[in-house]
Amino acid sequence: MVPAPLPFETDIHEVEEALARLEAAPEAPGAAESIRRMRRELNNLKRERYTRLSAWETVLVSRHPDRPQTLDYVEMILDEFVELHGDRAFGDDRAIRTGFARLGDHKVLLVGHQKGRTTAERTQCFFGCAHPEGYRKALRAMRLAAKYRVPVVCLIDTPGAFPGIGAEERGQAQLIATSILEMARLPTPVVCVVIGEGGSGGALGIGVGDRVAMLQHGYYSVISPEGCAGILWKEATEQTKPLAAAALRLTAADLQKLGVIDHVIAEPLGGAHRSPREAGSALKTYLTRQLRELTGLPLDQLLARRYTRFRDIGQYVG
Repeated sequence: MVPAPLPFETDIHEVEEALARLEAAPEAPGAAESIRRMRRELNNLKRERYTRLSAWETVLVSRHPDRPQTLDYVEMILDEFVELHGDRAFGDDRAIRTGFARLGDHKVLLVGHQKGRTTAERTQCFFGCAHPEGYRKALRAMRLAAKYRVPVVCLIDTPGAFPGIGAEERGQAQLIATSILEMARLPTPVVCVVIGEGGSGGALGIGVGDRVAMLQHGYYSVISPEGCAGILWKEATEQTKPLAAAALRLTAADLQKLGVIDHVIAEPLGGAHRSPREAGSALKTYLTRQLRELTGLPLDQLLARRYTRFRDIGQYVG
């Protein structure tokens, strides 16, 4: 099935539809040559568009409804996944999923945001916006992993933490702060990857690790472009949102230059939503390589490097 087109993908979508029609009737005269020519044209078109995405277009790609989510990657790259439920205090937040699994030769604890696909699942997951019980569940699982020196893998994909009154009354801000503190000194390797949206404290709550990476077309920001536009220009419009996105420097390339993230994981041509399996393979290769390196470090060196990594962010020479 051809994914729904984004605003800048109209011509790509037209070629994809034409190619799908040709591939449905491969026995037609000249079809084989037309298919080869159209595939080349499509690849060139996607390469041209996706190598010069604006910041706002990157945000749109990161929010694509067909983009792989945490449970998709669980299915594609992990084996023997056993989910852990509940925070032992209030409930089981479905916006954050945790569980032990096997990644190649490594036993890992997975912690990740889940937005949901169907309307019912999105409502259950609050569109990936976690409540305090979600961060409390994640902390409980990470402490258990650290007890047995099992590495932690965090997959970040959230617009932000849930902003409701109930969440604030149950200590949303305090739980995020506690999570940041505990992850900074968690005595086991931690690898964090922004797989889609990395929104504000909701992302940072599971975003402190020895390695922080992003998929190529994800974004990571202190505020959404819509929120930033509302503050700076008093309204979020089709004119102000792209301006805000550019000003926030929220793309993977920008953040790597600024030292906020360590690595950018290349996505398939046209974005992860066009080839989830290829995106999953790239993510698995990256995680395996980083875990192999980190599990060989002495614990004191691991924690010292993690501390220094985050303390160095924002330093500059005046």
